[in-house]
Amino acid sequence: MRYGPPAMAERREDIEKLVAGVLAGDRRLLARAITLLESTRADHRGQAEALLARLLPAAGRAHRIGVSGAPGVGKSTFIEAFGKLLTGQGSKVAVLAVDPSSTRSGGSILGDKTRMAELARDPNAFIRPSPAGGHAGGVARRTRESVLAAEAAGFDVVLVETVGVGQSEIAVEDMVDSFVLLASPGGGDELQGIKRGVMELADLVVVTKADGRLLDAARHAAADYASALALIRPKAPFWMPEVLLVSAREGEGLAEVWQALVRHRAGLEADGGLARRRAEQARRWMWSEVERALGDAFARHPGVARLLPGLEADVAAGRVAASEAARRLLAAFRKRG
Repeated sequence: MRYGPPAMAERREDIEKLVAGVLAGDRRLLARAITLLESTRADHRGQAEALLARLLPAAGRAHRIGVSGAPGVGKSTFIEAFGKLLTGQGSKVAVLAVDPSSTRSGGSILGDKTRMAELARDPNAFIRPSPAGGHAGGVARRTRESVLAAEAAGFDVVLVETVGVGQSEIAVEDMVDSFVLLASPGGGDELQGIKRGVMELADLVVVTKADGRLLDAARHAAADYASALALIRPKAPFWMPEVLLVSAREGEGLAEVWQALVRHRAGLEADGGLARRRAEQARRWMWSEVERALGDAFARHPGVARLLPGLEADVAAGRVAASEAARRLLAAFRKRG
């Protein structure tokens, strides 16, 4: 389909409407803007980039907080209770929750607006469930852009929740200011299952479900995590990761979590560390986009497409070395057609 001038003008008007709505804090238009940013259609990417360029000057003011942890640790329960605490204090809270994707439809299957029903009804909160879509790290490919859109809409706290598997902790830590790792009150054997690399990323470890018959277990787990963190070199000289207990059901410990996050953010800002951190994140984001674009162009190249099935079979059978196969594919990619 070819677009004439009227269609182009209509698209420009749509972008202007989205920009005005997002800047005015309209949650419905923010949702539409994020849908455009997440679109994989080639004709939408130009519109998405134009939208983002208009929103970028109004972004960057929020406290970006990553929340991760193994499935079953209570991420949604924690985020809902924590979000309600913050909106009760006058903050505007956006939750970008990346769900596991349906293998059939690619859609989000957990339904965060259902799991966080009370927070979803709060006029000072915005919840956006997005399917991971098979993207490595359990973080939607356009989550970074969604963060900027939420900031431009006036949300001063942005929570990014991940599926908590694979490389999700690394992915989310690279787009937030503060990283919260949730842990169950298991301690002992559970501590052995947490990779050292994940613990090194945490600015705050929160042991959940610290109430009732699990309270003692939660206290023991917190002591175990504190001991483990003491053996790890802190990410920054101004901050030693803290371990806190929380009962989202009882509302206990949530204020302490927020106070710790405020202290962490203040420490980042004190010597320009926040600006440096975000600049480095933006630089890595740019190169990740370059790598993805090159990968997409490589896969679509007709010469590569002709050679790829045979070379894959030859490499798998041991007839051709992987390095030689890669060289042939790259040579085909460099040729036109």
